[in-house]
Amino acid sequence: MTNRPQPPRWWAELLLLGLVYAAYSGGRLLVRGDVGLAVDHGLAILRLEELLAIDLERPLNRLFTGQPVLGISADFLYASLHYLVTPAVLVWLYRRRPQQYRFARTWLMLSTLLGLVGFALVPTCPPRLLDASYGFTDTMARYSSYGWWGGEASAPRGLGSFTNQFAAMPSLHVGWALWCGVVLWCCARRPLVRALGAAYPAVTTVVVMGTANHYFLDAVAGAAVMGAGYLAARALPAGITGIAGITGAGLSASGGSAEPAPHTTRTAGFRGKSTIVSVGWETSAGELLPVQRLAAADPAAVPRADGAAGGMAGHSGRAADESPESPESPEDAAATAR
Repeated sequence: MTNRPQPPRWWAELLLLGLVYAAYSGGRLLVRGDVGLAVDHGLAILRLEELLAIDLERPLNRLFTGQPVLGISADFLYASLHYLVTPAVLVWLYRRRPQQYRFARTWLMLSTLLGLVGFALVPTCPPRLLDASYGFTDTMARYSSYGWWGGEASAPRGLGSFTNQFAAMPSLHVGWALWCGVVLWCCARRPLVRALGAAYPAVTTVVVMGTANHYFLDAVAGAAVMGAGYLAARALPAGITGIAGITGAGLSASGGSAEPAPHTTRTAGFRGKSTIVSVGWETSAGELLPVQRLAAADPAAVPRADGAAGGMAGHSGRAADESPESPESPEDAAATAR
């Protein structure tokens, strides 16, 4: 019998996540904002990046436009991974890491709602929708014949009106990818999975800039939103999240970092399992069946394998030496014979 924590009921989780995502999608549509204001915000971000020499989206967009292989591949990644990897990591956590699931799910939900606040307060025109004089090309529209998306970001053809194209600040493509990367790095055991988790947010950041869907500062804001959501999740009672945060070895127990498990010494036995069978019975490394050991209080009472015969012989010799020799008389011999 184990004390493994059980995840919440699957149907309750499905309902909760569905409600949050519906609120997020509906909120994006309701906070589209003014087009002129969104363009002004986009140009302000671009000028700040140029001032700081961090306008990395411009050379990346030129590269993706000039190399169709890179541009088409990036469009496929942008239009698919955001909607596939995040749910897959959630399902994996639910099934394989139930103790970590509650906190990770709460962290993702709070961060997403904070991102929605950013869309409402700072509607931002992405680089691909700026005037062509600013030097950006909409790779999603240019290579739309190769995929299922249309000219309206990653939305399938005919569904462009159901998306908010000015929801660029912060970039939740980068935010969700960062969440996936942290969770996989902390909770996965296989080095390959952890390496893919670490690479995923970096690749996503390059993709969103190269396709001209986000500025570099959008990506920075996406990471900041995930950080704020993490802190907000930590501040919630442990009864809601189940745990208090993430450490390098996984999600820690409530109240901070997990306490190290007490060290237990195990004797090597058959097939590497514990040698203790029951009270007084155990096996050694070379035995298949348990043998009862003497639990003597005096260590000298337990015979040792090395020099045991010599020790017994020495003990007998000492006993003989301590007994005084008394020659038997003829009368005693005759009485003994009778």
